[in-house]
Amino acid sequence: MSVFERYLTLWVALAMIAGIAIGSAAPALVEMIAAAELARVNLVVAVLIWAMVYPMMVGVDPGSLRGVLKQPKGLAITLAVNWLIKPFTMAALGVLFFEHVFAGLIAPADAQQYIAGLILLGAAPCTAMVFVWSHLTRGDETYTLLQVSVNDVVMVFAFAPIVAVLLGVTDIAVPWETLILSVLLFVALPLAAGLWTRHRLRTPARIAAFRDRVKPWSIVGLIATVTILFGLQGEVILDRPLVIGLIAVPILIQSYGIFALAYAAAWALRVPHRIAAPCALIGTSNFFELAVAVAISLFGLNSGAALATVVGVLVEVPVMLSLVAFANRTRPRFA
Repeated sequence: MSVFERYLTLWVALAMIAGIAIGSAAPALVEMIAAAELARVNLVVAVLIWAMVYPMMVGVDPGSLRGVLKQPKGLAITLAVNWLIKPFTMAALGVLFFEHVFAGLIAPADAQQYIAGLILLGAAPCTAMVFVWSHLTRGDETYTLLQVSVNDVVMVFAFAPIVAVLLGVTDIAVPWETLILSVLLFVALPLAAGLWTRHRLRTPARIAAFRDRVKPWSIVGLIATVTILFGLQGEVILDRPLVIGLIAVPILIQSYGIFALAYAAAWALRVPHRIAAPCALIGTSNFFELAVAVAISLFGLNSGAALATVVGVLVEVPVMLSLVAFANRTRPRFA
């Protein structure tokens, strides 16, 4: 294990601090990065995520897809957790905390906005970063690709109806440009590049050697992404720390609870760890580009709903790293 991976939590913590510091000290630089956006997908962050995903895509073996389809349990768990459980538990936690537990701390109108943002997060399972978490847990690249691809297909049909039911809003306009661009940038293009690389390298030994060379750049990309994300939101973090802390509480409970449910189900059903870990991590993380875009389109850029989706972005990386560490420590229990 490289020094980057061994102390990854420390590097990410330093990146979070550095991002907030840069956001405060160099707002012009942050504004320039924020302006590099297409269909509400930040292109600077997109390039870094692409760099993180690409090394894993090199490991996707098209010839093993037939074998992957013979192991449906991991896919079934992911679909059940993402679409039958997660959106509704997130909505329930939002109502519990912002209408009851935190009722004396938050104005009722703001509380409803935060609940709406949490619902949008809960209904949007991850597309891009899950490849990184899978990579860090030595997940099966081909199976992870299958899980993400199926989730993306389901999302096209299920996201708007679920959000409409939970929000009580009938005119949900799915930002198709954001959804399609994200899938192209974070799945289709890295996969095409990975398959082309495998074709050029030809032998398993050369493929393995190449992956070892590019693997550190995936970690560098993760640290740079965290720095930029916290830089973009540094002003909000410093201006409204209490609100961000309150919003983070149900997100944290949801994240760890969903992971525990999916991971335990995978263990009980004897799903191999290389499938079980990504299976649980997909449901835990969120497609924050989509959630943020819909929050802005429905409620406005400066709304509480948009802020709640942004908090989801800030919370995700530290939470996912802790779950990656847990999954790696418990690998022998799946033997």
